[in-house]
Amino acid sequence: MTLPVRLDVDSPAAPPRSNGELVFAEPWEGRAFGLAVAASEAGVFAWEDFRRALIARIAARPDARYYLCWFEALEQVLAVEGQVRERAALLAGRPAGHDHTMER
Repeated sequence: MTLPVRLDVDSPAAPPRSNGELVFAEPWEGRAFGLAVAASEAGVFAWEDFRRALIARIAARPDARYYLCWFEALEQVLAVEGQVRERAALLAGRPAGHDHTMER
C-alpha cells in the first residue's frame, strides 16, 4: 500500500506493525487510520500538523493505546481547522431522509 503521507517507522508517531504490516487490534482503529489519511490527502489538514499532535498525545499519555492517541490527535487537528463544527452544522441543516454524503 503506497500512501502519499509519510508514515513514521521508528519515532513515537510510528504505527504498530507486525512483520512490516500495519496492525489494528479492532476495526475502529483501521477506520480511524483511514480517516486521518484520507482527510490529509483531501487537504483538510497538513499531515505534519497531525503528526505533531499525535506525538504530543503519546507523550502526554504514554500508557494509552496508540490508536486512542491517534483518534484524539485527529479530533484535535479537525477541531483546529473548524471542520468538525462546520460539517456537523451542514449535516444538521439537511432535511430528514437526505443522503448525508460528504458533498458540499
